[in-house]
Amino acid sequence: MADPVQITFLGGLGDIGRNCAAIESGGEVLLLDCGILFPDEDMPGAEFVLPDLEYLRDRADRIVGCICTHGHEDHIGSLPHALEWLSFPIYASPFTLGLIRNRLEERGVIDRTTLNPIGDHDRLRIGSFDCEFIPVTHSVPSGLISAIRTSQGVVLHSSDFKLDLNPVDGRRTDLARIGAISRTDGVRLLLCDSTNSEIPGSSRSETEVGEVLRGVFAAHPGRRLVVAAFSSHVHRVQQVVDAAVESGRKVATLGLSMKRNFALARELGLLTMPDHAVIDVADVDRYSPGQVCVVSTGSQGETRSALAMAATGDSRWIDIGPDDTVVLSSTPIPGNEARVARMINNLVDRGAEVVHSGQLDVHTTGHGKQDELRTLHTVADPEFFVPVHGEVRHLVAHADLAMKMGMAADRVVLARDGEQIELSDSGLANRGKVTSGDYYFVNGQLIENGRELFGERSILGSHGVVNVVVAVNRAEGRLLAQPRFESKGWVGGDAAKDLESLGADEVAAAVEEGLASGEDGDLERLVRRAAGQFVNHNTGRRPMIVPIIIEF
Repeated sequence: MADPVQITFLGGLGDIGRNCAAIESGGEVLLLDCGILFPDEDMPGAEFVLPDLEYLRDRADRIVGCICTHGHEDHIGSLPHALEWLSFPIYASPFTLGLIRNRLEERGVIDRTTLNPIGDHDRLRIGSFDCEFIPVTHSVPSGLISAIRTSQGVVLHSSDFKLDLNPVDGRRTDLARIGAISRTDGVRLLLCDSTNSEIPGSSRSETEVGEVLRGVFAAHPGRRLVVAAFSSHVHRVQQVVDAAVESGRKVATLGLSMKRNFALARELGLLTMPDHAVIDVADVDRYSPGQVCVVSTGSQGETRSALAMAATGDSRWIDIGPDDTVVLSSTPIPGNEARVARMINNLVDRGAEVVHSGQLDVHTTGHGKQDELRTLHTVADPEFFVPVHGEVRHLVAHADLAMKMGMAADRVVLARDGEQIELSDSGLANRGKVTSGDYYFVNGQLIENGRELFGERSILGSHGVVNVVVAVNRAEGRLLAQPRFESKGWVGGDAAKDLESLGADEVAAAVEEGLASGEDGDLERLVRRAAGQFVNHNTGRRPMIVPIIIEF
C-alpha cells in the first residue's frame, strides 16, 4: 500500500484571498502558496487577514518548502509573517521571487529563507515531492501550474489561470504538457481555480484591452493620461506603455509598488520600452499635458494609495486637474465599490475626465470562465477533483460544472478552510476540520483571531462611546462626588453638555439607591444599566458604555 497524502486547506476555500494549503506525505509538509486576504468593511482597522498558520507550528521542522504559484498578494502576502516564526525555502519564478524579496527585506526576515528560482517546465524535488512547473497565463507574469508527483499519483494545481490564445508576452497556458501528463502518469487529483465558475463563455484576451487603451490615448491628445492598474499586472502596464510611446508620450510611475515592479519587470525583460521614454514623476510638470502618461497604483480606491491621494489633492507628486484624463484599468474588487465611486467623484470634482470599465472595455479578467474550466478538465481528465480559490458559491458552481461534464459525484469533493482531504489507495475523502481555519487579523504589530474587536469598533464608529466615572465609599455606603458623564461621538454641540449633565444625575440617583438598598454588589453593571437606559431613552442610540468605578 502506498502512503496516503493529506492536503489541509489553511485559507482560500470560501474567500478570494489568503490562499494556502499544506500537502503532507511521509512526514513532510509542502506548502502551496501563502497569501493574504484584504479586509472588508466588517473588519475596521484590520490591515489584512492571514491564513490559519497556527496549524504549521507543530509541523515547523517538517516543512520542506513553499511553492508560490505567482506574485499576487493573495498568494504571497503572508510569507513575511509566516517566516517570523517558521523557516523554509521558497520556490517561485524570478519575477515572483523579486516581489517576495521586497516584502521579506522590509519585514527583516529575508535571512529565514532561501529563494529558489524556477522556470517553465523545470522539474525538481522538494523534499520527497517530485514537482514539475508548467507555464500558465494570468494577470501577472510567470504564473505556474504545479504538477506534484506524490505516493498517490499526480496532484495538479491549476494556480490562477485563463486560456488566453493571444497573450501579450506570447506565453500561453501549456495545455499540451498537461495532456501529456494525463496520458502517461495520469492526474489523480485536480485542484482548480473557481473564481469565474459561475460565468458562461470565455474571458477576453488581454491584447484586446490594449486596442481599447490605444483608442483612449488617440481620443485624448493634448491631455495628460493617468492610468491606474495593479502594479503586478505587467502585461497591462506594457500595453499602457506601448500606447504612450506610440503617441509620443513620456512615462512616469506613481506609487511605490508601481515604481518597484516597473523596475523589476524591466530588469527581467518582462517589460520593454526605450530608455528615453522613462521620466521621474517629479519631472512631469516640465512637459505639456499631451506629452505625459502616468502609470499609477490605486485603481481600487485604497485610502492611502497614490491615486486616491491625488484625487483628494494630497499627492506629493501630481496635481489632478482639468487637463487630466484618468483611466481606471480594472474593475472594483467586491467590497471596494464604494471606495472606487468616492475616488471617481473626487477626481471629477477636481475637473478630470474619468474613463472606467463601466464605460469602455479597459479591463479583462485574469481567471478562466466556464468554457476555459471545461477545457482544462477535459485535458487533465482527473480521477478526483476539488474546487479551490473562491467563495462558497464559486466552489459549488465549479463542482456542479464538473459533474455536468460527467464526473461522478463521489469523485468531486467540496472542502472548506480548516478541512483536510486525504488521498489514499481507496480514493479521496474529506476528513473534516483538523484545524480551525480561522481568520488571523493583522492589527499593527499584533496578530489576533477574534472578531469581537471589530464589533466594538463598529459600535464606536456608528454610535460613539460614553464614559461614566463614579467614586464611592463602599464601607460608608455613599457617593463621594457627582459622577462624570463624558462622551465622544455620541451627540454633538450644546446637546452633549446638557445630556451629559442629565446623565450624570441619572447615574448618581441609581448608585445612591443601590448603595442604600445594599444592591451594590456589581456597581459596574448597575452604572452600565443606568447610563445605557438613559442614553437609549433620550437619543435612541446605543453607544458603548464604559463604567469606571473608583472605590475608597
